[in-house]
Amino acid sequence: MAIISNHRNIAHFDLDTFFVSVERLKNSSLVNKPVIVGGLSDRGVVAACSYETRAFGVHSAMPMKLALRLCPDAHVVRGDHDNYSHYSRMVTDIIRQEVPVLEKASIDEFYLDLTGMDKFFGCSKFTGELKHKIMKETGLPISYALASNKLISKVATNEAKPNGQIEIDYGQEKPYLAPLKIEKMPGIGDKTSKLLRQMGIDTIRTLSEIPLRLMESRFGKNGIDLSRKANGIDFSPVVPFSEQKSIGKEDTFENDTIDMQFLHSELVRMTENIAFQLRQQHKLCGCVTVKLRYSNFDTYTRQASISYTASDDVILQTAKELFKRLYDKRMLVRLIGVRLSDLVYGQHQIDLFTETEESVRLYQALDHIRTRFGEEAIFRGTAKHLRNPKCT
Repeated sequence: MAIISNHRNIAHFDLDTFFVSVERLKNSSLVNKPVIVGGLSDRGVVAACSYETRAFGVHSAMPMKLALRLCPDAHVVRGDHDNYSHYSRMVTDIIRQEVPVLEKASIDEFYLDLTGMDKFFGCSKFTGELKHKIMKETGLPISYALASNKLISKVATNEAKPNGQIEIDYGQEKPYLAPLKIEKMPGIGDKTSKLLRQMGIDTIRTLSEIPLRLMESRFGKNGIDLSRKANGIDFSPVVPFSEQKSIGKEDTFENDTIDMQFLHSELVRMTENIAFQLRQQHKLCGCVTVKLRYSNFDTYTRQASISYTASDDVILQTAKELFKRLYDKRMLVRLIGVRLSDLVYGQHQIDLFTETEESVRLYQALDHIRTRFGEEAIFRGTAKHLRNPKCT
């Protein structure tokens, strides 16, 4: 008879070196070789790298030129947006069919709330079988950890890689974290790590022993959060994954128009605006929808699935193509709208292999300006127009 626990059972699944693993499925000669996925030019950026290259100090977002200097024997692959998105969706579908609550944290990692499933069979047995099923049906290596909360399962999965699995028993959260370096804790970046080490804190055990009042005085609310995490406490829920979540914007014009320059600039302005919102929320989108309403109130929409991205250029190109397929030159336009859906959490990294280091820095600089001075503070020249047909 199964023993029913009174605590949560949270599993974190993470595909190992996802981009590299997909490339190795396509080309088996890359197996066990140092591999870098990214831009092929010296000005390109590393999107992902194999464990063999990490041993030389290579990491994602590093300039390709530096990466090849560190690991000159690395095999560089340009990467394939569509293939990565295809496999991400494949793994999502497999997990979604098996679990009651799934959170897709990014294109290659997932949180599963298995609480209550031990009424029927052990969660340990279930997670092991699910890992086996994913690997069998996709060919991709995947690691996981089972624990009582998201924090511990996330940290433990990273420690279990590559292609590993681990279970942290309830009540062992704090002892498990204690010997780990502070950099292993989610939320501790380079700046916070430097400050903590200046305080003589290098392990999570030491961090957990610092008085809460001192942590709050040095780091504000973030200090309270870090202290809680260091003690293995995390109540954050597994947020159910939904492909219906979306962000969008639409404008109804005060005067119906067929001014193509105006319509084009509105499309660019709105698309850049919601792409910025997407990045601010640390999300990627997998679907773009464009909406047109004509002067007779007939309304049409078209959508297209795309590789998960937060790139203005990729999203805008898709939006323009959809607009071209929708627009009837014989009719005045009353409303135009753009919506991004199939959202998942993730950083802009999926587009790094098509961009140079300079373009990545440009995105960051533009977003910094928008964050500080407002979303309309800076825009493309094509988005600048005289608002004769005023928007409401």
